[in-house]
Amino acid sequence: MCGDRIWALWDHATARVASAKNPLVWKELLGFRARFLAEPQPGAPSAPVAMQPATAAAADDAPELRSGDPDVNERLSAWMGRSVSLLDRPPEGASLDQYWPDVKEREFQNVVNELVLPAGTFFDACPIHAISTATLTELRRLEPSLDFAVERFRPNLLIDTGSAAGFAEEAWIGGVLRLGESLELRVDGGCPRCVVTTLPQGELPQEIGILRATARHNKVVAGIRLSVLSPGPVALGDPVTLVDAG
Repeated sequence: MCGDRIWALWDHATARVASAKNPLVWKELLGFRARFLAEPQPGAPSAPVAMQPATAAAADDAPELRSGDPDVNERLSAWMGRSVSLLDRPPEGASLDQYWPDVKEREFQNVVNELVLPAGTFFDACPIHAISTATLTELRRLEPSLDFAVERFRPNLLIDTGSAAGFAEEAWIGGVLRLGESLELRVDGGCPRCVVTTLPQGELPQEIGILRATARHNKVVAGIRLSVLSPGPVALGDPVTLVDAG
């Protein structure tokens, strides 16, 4: 998606990209808001952004911090309590720390691993992530006491699969989806979930059961990873068609 993850915070102490995937250090990142000050354009310089803590966003007089402010790094460091810099270009070999909590279905538990980012990007694994309404419905059926709000999964795309049942989008892996008239996406694989699904964000409370449920019922996978074959516009309500089953 144009403009997605074109900005990131660089942590000088660890020489890593700051990420809520390591909530031991960066849990508060989900408590910030950002907005573009200009529409991102393909191939153009990074569109400027404005940022502020979510707790201050409700106050009319809360000052925003802008990417072009001369003291942006000093103020961001004060907000974070760590020395950070705002970047729109990833350093070579950029990585982040990923914490795996106590989920018995995973081989590694209560450990922090380094995750190297795709070259030249701030993406942790893939450029586009989608989840279907069928997957969310299936998780709610399997674990009715848990709130599988789509916001926990933070997808680029929520695909309405109608009456389809189960983890429907996994049948598309290896195929090609067309969205709208011209956008075509290759379905590269299932999307393994991480600790971010369990963290408090917005009105959602912390809930480790979300990650444990995806591990228990679908090998910690919920959703799909995609990459662009043919770019194009996409809008709310556009049809999604499987044009190549792979």
